[in-house]
Amino acid sequence: MTENISVVVVGGGYAGVMAANRLTQRDDVAVTLINPRPNFVHRIRLHQFVGGTGDAVVGYREVLADRVRLVVDTATQIDAAERTVSLANGDVLGYDYLIYAVGSGSAVPSVPGASEYAHNMASMEEAQRLRAVLDTTPMTAVVTVVGAGATGIEVAAELAAEGRTVTLVCGKVLHPYLHPRVRRKFAKRLAKLGVTVIDGPGAKVTAVSRDAVLLADGRELPSTVTIWTAGFSVPDLAARSGLTTDAAGRLVTDETLTSIDDDRIVAAGDSAAPSDMPLRMSCQAANPLGAHAADTVLARLAGGQPTTIAIGFFGQCVSLGHGAATVQVASRNDIAKGFAVGGFLGAKIKSSSFPGLIEHLAHEARKPGSYTWKFRDDTRHQRLRALAAR
Repeated sequence: MTENISVVVVGGGYAGVMAANRLTQRDDVAVTLINPRPNFVHRIRLHQFVGGTGDAVVGYREVLADRVRLVVDTATQIDAAERTVSLANGDVLGYDYLIYAVGSGSAVPSVPGASEYAHNMASMEEAQRLRAVLDTTPMTAVVTVVGAGATGIEVAAELAAEGRTVTLVCGKVLHPYLHPRVRRKFAKRLAKLGVTVIDGPGAKVTAVSRDAVLLADGRELPSTVTIWTAGFSVPDLAARSGLTTDAAGRLVTDETLTSIDDDRIVAAGDSAAPSDMPLRMSCQAANPLGAHAADTVLARLAGGQPTTIAIGFFGQCVSLGHGAATVQVASRNDIAKGFAVGGFLGAKIKSSSFPGLIEHLAHEARKPGSYTWKFRDDTRHQRLRALAAR
């Protein structure tokens, strides 16, 4: 069958690769994946890369179907009317359908001095720069991690386990997502590793200098290396292209992941805001969202009606030093429960997720359409209807 339908996927993270692979179910679909890097970044391992205990790069041909054309470049503009994507190198690609999966990155800090003196680590390039700084920094020097979500906890624990002196500044509380009972377990583990946790109402960072971090309550913490993990942001490609976005810049879609502006544009992953009520940014949501985005396109190509999303969570698994982890168990609609899995089992769950995510992508590349997801939130649409009725 001649290939005559062009689908462009913008973004080669978990969601983008899953979507691109799944689209190859049809022989008449030509799939192009646009990504600024020539290799896949296994993002959930960036804390290990920074700590020097693991790698976070995978060759695209290990996870991407042979029929998917990889274009290493950056998308600079989407013209929905003309159905084209402009690239940084000046090329323009046409499409019949576009999947918007640009992911997320480091939030731009508004705190004075943070942009100049703090190091981000949400992207491979940022992690490489931070790793180079740490490689030339004495082990006894103080490293301050700002932001105590999963990323902040993981990098703080990883560095402390390697023998570094680490301070973790929470802003207010240690990882707000956690159930209070589970939070106490995390705090004990961090204390055992030697991490100094700074929390409470005065623990918000108000300024960063070359060798210190200033807190709202007036405390000045010495810091040779400051790592900023407080929040994520999404690229502004959709907003710059005149598409409707939420306050954070995610593309607003309906419950089939179709843009509310154009039914030829479908979103997936961290950069999607279905019904302006996005799911938590995570690889746990990215793979199913990528698969569902592809299914939406395939349904339209077949003349059918796309289904609405039914994607749930099991919790959050957080590394606590090399070879250790704790799983915060949650309801399928992502509410943390007062239960966690730690010890050997928690570590095994976390370690298995590293090759597991890659295998999901690779298997979909070999057998497109085979990926399924176990956790489904069947209450989402009830909650949406309740919100609409208010």
